[in-house]
Amino acid sequence: MIRTKADHSVFYKHSSHGKCIFLIVYVDDIVITGDDHEGIEVAQSGSGIVISQRKYALDILEDTGMLNCKPVDSPMDPNTKLVPGQGKPLKDPGRYRRLVGKLNYLTITRPDISFAVSVVRQFLQSPCDSHWDAAIRILRYVKGSLRQSLLYENKGYADIVGYSDADWAGSPSDRRSTSGYCILIGGNLIS
Repeated sequence: MIRTKADHSVFYKHSSHGKCIFLIVYVDDIVITGDDHEGIEVAQSGSGIVISQRKYALDILEDTGMLNCKPVDSPMDPNTKLVPGQGKPLKDPGRYRRLVGKLNYLTITRPDISFAVSVVRQFLQSPCDSHWDAAIRILRYVKGSLRQSLLYENKGYADIVGYSDADWAGSPSDRRSTSGYCILIGGNLIS
């Protein structure tokens, strides 16, 4: 990003599509805005502000040829335990890395896929066909839940609440713990 000459706290970036993104930094606040509607969709309703990435999810499905896939009702098969070197190495690991990167970006508005994406993200170094199948299952779940979004509503209070959880030595490959968390402000998920 490039710092503006008029204000040292404002940065901008022009994309190759003629769109512009602005980043404004003030003490401990950051505002991102622009005219690029490709990533996150924001809509205001009587209930509050709704953010989603429906179009972005559709683009991922189209790019991977999964637009007409059969949806599933969960992002991960609970009976599948993924480990390194499980199956045949992929001929094009870059394709796997790009897909996982796109899914990772999708977690901004889709916390329901965060855990599954964190699992497939562990195999970026040397992905195998079983890891690819797990990533494809996430896409099949996304296909069946395209209307999923986050609603930020004013509930009249601004309490900060956090939850965390960890499984002790739950990783089948190295016995490390996996942890997760969520932070809510005024009952709205922010992280």
